[in-house]
Amino acid sequence: MSTTESAIASAEAHSAHNYHPLPIVVASADGAWMTDVEGRRYLDMLAGYSALNFGHANRRLIDAAKAQLERVTLTSRAFHHDRFADFCTRLAELCGMEMVLPMNTGAEAVETAVKTARKWGYQVKGVPDGMAKIIVAANNFHGRTTTIVSFSTDAEARADFGPYTPGFEIVPFGDLTAMDAAMTENTVAVLLEPIQGEAGVLMPPAGYLAGVRELTRQRNVLFIADEIQSGLGRTGKTFACEHEGVVPDMYVLGKALGGGVVPVSAVVSSAGILGVYRPGEHGSTFGGNPLACAVALEVIAMLRTGEFQQRAAELGDHLHHELGVLAGGGAVETVRGRGLWAGLDIVPSHGTGREISERLMDRGVLVKDTHGSTIRLAPPLVISKEDLDWGLDQLRAVLAD
Repeated sequence: MSTTESAIASAEAHSAHNYHPLPIVVASADGAWMTDVEGRRYLDMLAGYSALNFGHANRRLIDAAKAQLERVTLTSRAFHHDRFADFCTRLAELCGMEMVLPMNTGAEAVETAVKTARKWGYQVKGVPDGMAKIIVAANNFHGRTTTIVSFSTDAEARADFGPYTPGFEIVPFGDLTAMDAAMTENTVAVLLEPIQGEAGVLMPPAGYLAGVRELTRQRNVLFIADEIQSGLGRTGKTFACEHEGVVPDMYVLGKALGGGVVPVSAVVSSAGILGVYRPGEHGSTFGGNPLACAVALEVIAMLRTGEFQQRAAELGDHLHHELGVLAGGGAVETVRGRGLWAGLDIVPSHGTGREISERLMDRGVLVKDTHGSTIRLAPPLVISKEDLDWGLDQLRAVLAD
């Protein structure tokens, strides 16, 4: 049995089967490349579902983490530490907001946003206690906690996890008429992904986000943008909402905020919204810890230059041009996306998304499937044009077989 086979067999025997990973065991990584335990190199075209926007082992992020490891890594929020205020200030500035509530994972941040919207609804909007409603979109993916799967339309994520948390209304993604009809005096928020990543990089109709912004403003409802995957440079701008000139009431951030080094997430909003909290009403032992803040501060500094957003825009234009040509070749039904992010629906006769992912892995390229026939491409923003083209060459070869 090879080292790879042994490691996979051990994992299968001793870990819960809540994922179905490709049969590769990674041992090291740098930039856009990963190396397995057998010494084989692979081009990473997934980037940890956008957690690795700045690539593996990014020197600036690793140095920031190392420096902080030598000082202090955790205080809990029982005490202040010397990185916290800078982190909150710089992230608020990046978002054009006023306050930050840091957590660890994306799902924690979404749960925080839900709690915040409800509390704002009761204390500020005047919704009767226990009556708050939040509107979400069908085919959403905001995480897998009990509350979040309660408003999922994905049977795989939802089945057998009830009873489900009430208080959510599901409307079709992209349908402003349905959203307007679903709103009542008890609606406190609309929670949306500007681009639905897990659903297959589904794009909203042009003008949809601006329409949501206007509708929520008219009805005194919070617009919460889940930019955990789409934010922090992925689409060619700092936030995907910017493509329609939209500023939501609240950003939900995660993944790339920790640079692929540590888990960092946050809810960012105004003082009038996050100011509803009082000590003891919400928290996290590790949320906003010194190590997380040090790494996130470096991420924010990198984004403030605009170079990564510009890179994602320019390479993204090239990526989508090449994929558009590929879509006319008979193996790809549809290509969607923005910036360095794309979803490809494979013609069933050419294989399932899983089969295409495995064939690409055999040729040294790592992607991941979703919803049967779709594969997602989301390379690190630091990928070179030459490496991106090489990866696209492997995709063409796989689809031609």
